[in-house]
Amino acid sequence: MHPTTTLRAASRPAEPPHAPTQRDTATRPLTRLWRGRPEDHPAARPALLLLLAATAALYLWGLGASGWANSFYSAAAQAGSASWKAMFFASSDAASSITVDKTPMSLWVMALSVRLFGLSSWSILVPQALMGVATVWLLHGTVRRTTGNAWAGLAAGLVLALTPVATLMFRFNNPDALLVLLLVGATAATLRALQDPARAVRWLVLAGALVGFGFLTKMLQAFLVLPALGGVYLLAATVPFWRRVGHLLVAFASMVVAGGWWVLAVELWPASSRPWIGGSQHNSILELTLGYNGLGRLNGDEVGSVGGGGGGAGGGMWGQTGLTRLFDAEIGGQVAWLLPAALLLLGLGLWFTVRSGRGWRSAPHTAGLVAWGLWLLVTGLTFSLMAGIFHAYYTVALAPAIGAVIGIGGHLLWRHRTELVAVVGAAVVLLATTAMAVVLLRRADGFLPWLAPTVAVAGVLVTGALVALPVVRRRLPYRAARRLGLGLAGAAVVTMLAGPAVYAVDTAASPHTGSIPTAGPDTGRGGPGGFGGGRPPGGFPGGRPGATGKQGAPQGAPQGQGFPQGQGFPQGQGTTQGQSSAQGQTGTGQNGPTGGAGAGGLLEGSTSSAEVDALLTQDADSYTWVAAAVGSNSAAGFQLSTEEPVMAIGGFNGSDPSPTLSEFKQLVADGEIHWFIAGGGGGGRGGPGASGSTSTEIQEWVEATFTATTVDNTTLYDLSGGVQ
Repeated sequence: MHPTTTLRAASRPAEPPHAPTQRDTATRPLTRLWRGRPEDHPAARPALLLLLAATAALYLWGLGASGWANSFYSAAAQAGSASWKAMFFASSDAASSITVDKTPMSLWVMALSVRLFGLSSWSILVPQALMGVATVWLLHGTVRRTTGNAWAGLAAGLVLALTPVATLMFRFNNPDALLVLLLVGATAATLRALQDPARAVRWLVLAGALVGFGFLTKMLQAFLVLPALGGVYLLAATVPFWRRVGHLLVAFASMVVAGGWWVLAVELWPASSRPWIGGSQHNSILELTLGYNGLGRLNGDEVGSVGGGGGGAGGGMWGQTGLTRLFDAEIGGQVAWLLPAALLLLGLGLWFTVRSGRGWRSAPHTAGLVAWGLWLLVTGLTFSLMAGIFHAYYTVALAPAIGAVIGIGGHLLWRHRTELVAVVGAAVVLLATTAMAVVLLRRADGFLPWLAPTVAVAGVLVTGALVALPVVRRRLPYRAARRLGLGLAGAAVVTMLAGPAVYAVDTAASPHTGSIPTAGPDTGRGGPGGFGGGRPPGGFPGGRPGATGKQGAPQGAPQGQGFPQGQGFPQGQGTTQGQSSAQGQTGTGQNGPTGGAGAGGLLEGSTSSAEVDALLTQDADSYTWVAAAVGSNSAAGFQLSTEEPVMAIGGFNGSDPSPTLSEFKQLVADGEIHWFIAGGGGGGRGGPGASGSTSTEIQEWVEATFTATTVDNTTLYDLSGGVQ
């Protein structure tokens, strides 16, 4: 070869062995979507896609059967879809008489969905189901990044997806679904800040903003993760201490801006041109934040609460407080299945990581366990000891932490599987989980009675095999021993998840309505104060479509009357197990009932009928509110059925002083309200300092001043003539 040719050839840059074609570039995202990361097992990505598809099916299956679910929030979503002002303030009606008793972010999502797809059960509930799938995916990715193992992420996501209370709340329209998604995102961003010091501030700003958005979703509950996020960054970040403090101050500022701008806007907005702040006694968002939805939840001193005050050392009407609260008959079946396993694996995982001598800052496993472990401990202790309003479904906030700790701790246990501590630890974890499952399954008398003994036998057999595995492994070839270990690990996972999986499927198969839903079958015990819902033991609710089977109306309450005005809940009654909360409610919750209309009550939405709808919508354009009723749930069903504003006197509990009697009289005189619907629940409660008597005064004045008309079991008063 000529020397010049050789020189030219040597000077040319070497070509890549395979230059990507346009077809390669187009198909690469799809290939990565299916195959995942190169370092992962080939089956890991298909397993993730299968998990997400199964989670979507579980959360979307038969979703429309729950109708309006929590009609309190559904009515606010309808109002927000009709009025941007109502949407901004989270008003109960499009005319913005009063707001719901929460910050508005979850309602913004629902209201936008209704604007896009129209008012229906699906347009309200599907966003929550999609949030659940997104939360499972995000938790999987976070744990996978922490451990470097896709199977650990899959375990975490699977535990979250099958936690019964998670199945419940990701199929329901309470704010908890969005709250959990945002807090998992904030934790993921904080852990990324530890893994990416060069961009730590950016990740922390994102984490702070997500917590701020969590505040805009459910107020101070979002801040329960702050000890976990701040603590893990102070402990594990590699930058100097005071720089860590500075980074956290930036994150705090981001949180304040993201969550505080709306509060500032509401505080600065003239009170005369915005709705009353529901849940407050003085029309103040700060009072609502710090009182009814703040410190009052901890000490039980909640002016305007259902029953009010009375928290006391034992928790009063909201159940017995104490360290065993999360395991009791009301809460246990919601979330406690894997709680003992998570606590044990948290201790074992920290022991393995600290013993390794790598230090807090160089072990991502340690940071992950600290973050999720502090989330679990702080939130769990708060729920266990809080004396104010507490409902079983709040515990959905524990599900991501339980899943993450089990995923990380289980991964570390597998890595150390040849050590005696790991073998004994695995046996203890499996036995504790089996015992917990047997206890919880036996509480649901008549529900799959064969399952508890089956889980017990399987747990004992798999535990024995795990203990014997080190001896057997020495006598087997490496591949055979590994397959045996994987098989036993799979058997252990199935044994541990059998109970919660059955409860999760049962929850998805059962419609849920009302304000206090519960997951799983009936355990024979109502919720605090007799509120708890459930189904008759031994099967899914039968009868007509749309029966709630979960949250019933108060026992003995006449239809259309709700609770007696000016009284608390009847002693020992609470809710009727297995009865529908709205008699005759259809499966979609959009049409009139087959058994007549009903005014609902404090915890159940009202139902309307074609006859009542026709009456309310007659000349609707001539009135600001087509009707008014005491309590938000009493107004909600009529508003959802007519899609016209219905004033909720006194807000959710009927105990807010809005409107006053004089204000209501003026609205009637001005022709702003057409009908008054009698029999709603709410008025007269709220504890010391509440103004529940205002709604009672209004109802008494209407009854004394106007003539009653009964239409389809509903008593109405025509106010169109003004004061007579």
